[in-house]
Amino acid sequence: MAQKEPSTATTSEEKKTSFWSTKISGVSLPLYLIMVVVLIIAIALKKLPTNMIGPIAILVIFGNLFHFVGNKIPIVKSYLGGGSVFAIFASAAIATFGILPDYVVESTKNFVTTMGFLDFYIAALITGSILGMNRKLLMKASVRFIPVALISMIVSFFAVGLVGMVIGNGFANSVLYISLPAMAGGVGAGAVPLSTIYAHVLGTDASSIISRLIPATAMTNVLAIIGAALVARAGESFPKINGNGKLMEKGDLGDGKPREVKPDIFQLGVGMMVALTFFILGQICNFFVPKIHAYAFMIIIVVICKITNVLPEYYEDAAIMFNNLIVKNLTAAVLAGIGIALLNLNVLASALTWQFVVLCLTSVIVISLVSGFVGRLFGLYPIESTITAGLCNNSMGGTGNVAVLSAANRMELIAFAQMGNRLGGAIVLIISGFLMQLFS
Repeated sequence: MAQKEPSTATTSEEKKTSFWSTKISGVSLPLYLIMVVVLIIAIALKKLPTNMIGPIAILVIFGNLFHFVGNKIPIVKSYLGGGSVFAIFASAAIATFGILPDYVVESTKNFVTTMGFLDFYIAALITGSILGMNRKLLMKASVRFIPVALISMIVSFFAVGLVGMVIGNGFANSVLYISLPAMAGGVGAGAVPLSTIYAHVLGTDASSIISRLIPATAMTNVLAIIGAALVARAGESFPKINGNGKLMEKGDLGDGKPREVKPDIFQLGVGMMVALTFFILGQICNFFVPKIHAYAFMIIIVVICKITNVLPEYYEDAAIMFNNLIVKNLTAAVLAGIGIALLNLNVLASALTWQFVVLCLTSVIVISLVSGFVGRLFGLYPIESTITAGLCNNSMGGTGNVAVLSAANRMELIAFAQMGNRLGGAIVLIISGFLMQLFS
């Protein structure tokens, strides 16, 4: 008996249901498209406000759209950083190639940089992510995991510099624009503040700097994701060095899951005040020690408060809530802002040389090998150590960590990956100002 073919009506109905049920950042696709059309009409009529309302609309609506599309493109979502990377480059493209009018681009740049939109996001991210860590885990891990991560970063730093000298790229240029951005912990909390630090020392604009930093961040992120999948597969053939998701050979570092909090409207406002206060404290410390960037001071202060447990749990929870609110709702907007305001595609294209590729490979391979070897000496499983202390420190921060650990099927190690990014990234920010002054 012949198999009955699905009716055209059924297929059409499924497509219709899919169209109406698809959501972008919580908004149904039809309504989202209406929002996009309204925004485009306002831009065309030159009626888009140039105060904070216009740029926020541009960044949120286009940012979430590009992030959604990037997560649907097969190769991009699996190997090229997914929606995060796509949102950056798609936003940069519509600015670079004149799709967005000049007045929109300029007002958006002003909002992202001069008005401090990125600072606002970074303040929430740093405060909430560190205060959300398990305190006992943070202290216990400092004995084994953190030294492994830092040793691996140091060796990788010098390896990139030395290889850069050999292939004619120079030690300073290689470490400042390849090694440090690769290990800075992503774009928002890494390349962006790094570009600000470089620009401050050099007396130039951050947009010309970040276009040289993001290529290294993106390329090492791609290589780290691929490397994680290969390392995990290799671990299946060597059970003695494979913890199958467990980091330590002996002992237990406890529960690595960050504390979960239930949102409270009033407490969200408290969290904002806590995050902004820590940010301002970083600015005050920077006034007295200008060679160390305010972001670095902020991270150090938050870590000290977490370890010493001086901040009551109510305020920690408030900061975590605020971080969740900002990260979940404004990450795509920040990525779009980076693309429009800080990424010059022409400068980026000129950076993609064979020397650049060789140095990115050097960074990823060396940090992987060293973290696996040193991790074994510190009582960690080499496979897990390679993935968390090595590859995750060459990924694009939180999003990159998820991609790397997902590729290795070790999502339970996310707390260690975040720890390495945040603490390692803080050290990168601290030393970057000194190194730029030394080499410039």
